[in-house]
Amino acid sequence: MAQGRLVEAETAARRAKLLALRRQGIRFDDPRIMGLGYANPGAARKDLTRALQNHHDEEAAEAKIYRQQENERLDALLEAIWDKATTPSPVFNKDREIVAEEIDLKAVDTVLKLIDRRARLNGLDMPAAFEVSGPGGGAVRLDHVSLDELNKLITTAGEPDSDDADEDLRYVDEDEDEDDDGSPA
Repeated sequence: MAQGRLVEAETAARRAKLLALRRQGIRFDDPRIMGLGYANPGAARKDLTRALQNHHDEEAAEAKIYRQQENERLDALLEAIWDKATTPSPVFNKDREIVAEEIDLKAVDTVLKLIDRRARLNGLDMPAAFEVSGPGGGAVRLDHVSLDELNKLITTAGEPDSDDADEDLRYVDEDEDEDDDGSPA
């Protein structure tokens, strides 16, 4: 067991030196890298790949642990507020008589924020997709649109019912006849 740890320590030290030399831009066939004990440049290259993969695996493991801890915290918070958000509470009048039952909307909002946080933490939300179309749902003509007009189109693309954006842009219908000066006939 002690022999295995000694080999691991030596490997880690060699890889650290290799990484330091590569950060300096030293080539794999340089005597300084070969002097670390590699049989050939390919072996050094392969060891660097392993070192980077191990580092990546360690980072992924740390991220997994962090994500698990955050999920556990969110679980505890959700458990603490869930009943308040889902169970109606009595509403009293000035004489302390029950006149209705209501769900605590502030608690519901808190639950929704916690659920949203969990979705973002775990990558559950899909990116929003937008489709930009021209008049009548057709293609947007970009060959006759200025940069300012294109930027305005991009800015208004995510807005619901952005009909105003269509009116402000110049669309040229290929079937429309034009005079020599470019104005419609």
